[in-house]
Amino acid sequence: MLRTPEQARAELQRKGVSVTQWAVSNGFSPNLVFEVLANRRRPTRGQTHQIAVALGIKAGEIVTDPRRALA
Repeated sequence: MLRTPEQARAELQRKGVSVTQWAVSNGFSPNLVFEVLANRRRPTRGQTHQIAVALGIKAGEIVTDPRRALA
């Protein structure tokens, strides 16, 4: 089941993990994660997509090699 950005933020808070800690430990820019959570960046592709999928706010897959996305 997908989460809303507010639910994702609340889950991190419940676990005692800051957004910045989560971002750094997952290899993302903290500023970009904050923008996705605030709905200022649309998670359509690239890192914003990866962030949204990792947070559980978007259904999808994280593809590490774009050349194989359709394979």
